[in-house]
Amino acid sequence: MSLIEIILLAIALSIDACVVSFTYGLVIEKRKCLTSLLLALFTGFFQFLMPVLGFTFTSLLQSYIHKFASVIVFLIFTYLGVRFIKEAFQKDKKQPKCLGLVCLFMIAVATSIDAFSAGISLMLCGNKILPPALIIGVITFLNSLLGFWSGFSLKKFPSFYLEISGGIILITLGIKALISG
Repeated sequence: MSLIEIILLAIALSIDACVVSFTYGLVIEKRKCLTSLLLALFTGFFQFLMPVLGFTFTSLLQSYIHKFASVIVFLIFTYLGVRFIKEAFQKDKKQPKCLGLVCLFMIAVATSIDAFSAGISLMLCGNKILPPALIIGVITFLNSLLGFWSGFSLKKFPSFYLEISGGIILITLGIKALISG
């Protein structure tokens, strides 16, 4: 994958963290700076870690799945993209209830599960993992901060469009992988 594609992937993967942070920005009134930094650090770190884990897991199985790599990448990105778009249309989005370390850990893991799949795709595309994982982590950190402060400042931001955009980016990357594979 090219640098531009990795950046687009990072943006798409960071949307969940951005939306969760946005939601917290809507409801947090005290310790705003600390809360925004903790959310950004946890989500950014896990968005960095999960592709590394996916990449490592896949490298152990590469000889078995290499001939199906482009189809697997297509299926993973298309699944994630469709899921993003489907979730955008769900009406009952949950409001945040906690923000302790356990809650931060759960938020970070939940928003980074997709990044595990991205690590698999990066391995199958022949990329090295550290630069893309760092890019994904940093962009997630920044988007989490952006989401929190947008939510706090605006109190109403259409996350629907962010989720749709992320889904379209992921599906486009999947189609490109299928065509070029």
